[in-house]
Amino acid sequence: MQREKISVATRNIANAGTSAPEGSSNAYKPQSVQTSIGNRHDFQRVLLDNVDTLRRTEARHMGSPGAASASSANGPSGSLGPQAQITETESFRHEYDPNHPDADENGMVRYPDVDLIREMTQLVSANRLYEANLSAIEAEKQIIKRSLEI
Repeated sequence: MQREKISVATRNIANAGTSAPEGSSNAYKPQSVQTSIGNRHDFQRVLLDNVDTLRRTEARHMGSPGAASASSANGPSGSLGPQAQITETESFRHEYDPNHPDADENGMVRYPDVDLIREMTQLVSANRLYEANLSAIEAEKQIIKRSLEI
């Protein structure tokens, strides 16, 4: 999720000064990441299936390999976490520059309407969240490692 946000912010910043003539299909459109919550019932079903698997402590209690693959075949096909979708907006800003090659008959040049302050804020925020997630994973690894030493 954070990687997508960093990629989108980076693309928006890189293309903030890219012009295109009016009506061109090559015009860069500012992008944003829309997130949505995954299906709660799929997550609950997978969690309960895994809890049931953990309750079986002996190998003979485990289901046959065909039964295990059948339960995974009925599981959700996509990710269980939040879903990310990249959307483009048709917003442009116009600047007067009659000598620019992409200028229209009025001398106006069309640029993607990218707010650099907003993009930099999202870039830093996504980077900090990514680092926080890495720190949490590293702390969890240390806890597991130390518990195995006991």
